[in-house]
Amino acid sequence: MYFAALLARTEDGWEASDTELDNVETLTDLADLAREAAVDDDTVVAYIEQEGTWFGVVRVDGEDDPRIFISNAAAAARSSYGAMLTDELLGRDEEGTDDLDSLDLDGTEDGEPDTADGGSEGEETATAADTQAPPPGPLGDPGLLADLGIGAKELLALDTDALSEIADALGCTDVLEAVR
Repeated sequence: MYFAALLARTEDGWEASDTELDNVETLTDLADLAREAAVDDDTVVAYIEQEGTWFGVVRVDGEDDPRIFISNAAAAARSSYGAMLTDELLGRDEEGTDDLDSLDLDGTEDGEPDTADGGSEGEETATAADTQAPPPGPLGDPGLLADLGIGAKELLALDTDALSEIADALGCTDVLEAVR
C-alpha cells in the first residue's frame, strides 16, 4: 500500500494534497503531476511511502529537473513506484532497449550467420552482474530539502514517520493532517 502527498509552496505557506499515482508510470509523469499542483512555478515536494518500508522525496522547482531522495533503494526497487525512482537515479533505461537495438543492422542478410559459430565477433551479452543493483540504504540527493529546513543529516535520519517530520520542518503539519 502506498501513500503519496504533494506539498506545494505558495505565498501564504504550503498547500498539501494526497494524490493518486494510478496514472504515474515515469518520473516525468510524477514531475508533471507536481507541476500541476504548483503555484506560480514554485517548489513542490512529492512524497511517496510504502507501508513504512521506504519513502521517497521528489522535489520539483518549476521546469528544473526533479531532484530525488530514496530512504532505502533496495527495498524501493522491489516496488513499482520505487523502481521508477531507483532506475532514474541509477541511470537505467526505462524501455531496456533502444528501437535501433531491435533492428538487424549488422550487414548480413536475414538468416545468414555472422560468423562460423553463429554469433557475431565481439558480441557481449548483458548479465545480471552488468547491471548495478540498488544499495540497501539511501540513494539520491539527501540535501534536496536543505534550504527548506531539513538538512542532509536530518533527512538521512528519518525513518517510519518521515512525512510528519518533513511537514513539521516546512511548517505545514496542520495542512497535511487535513488530507491524511
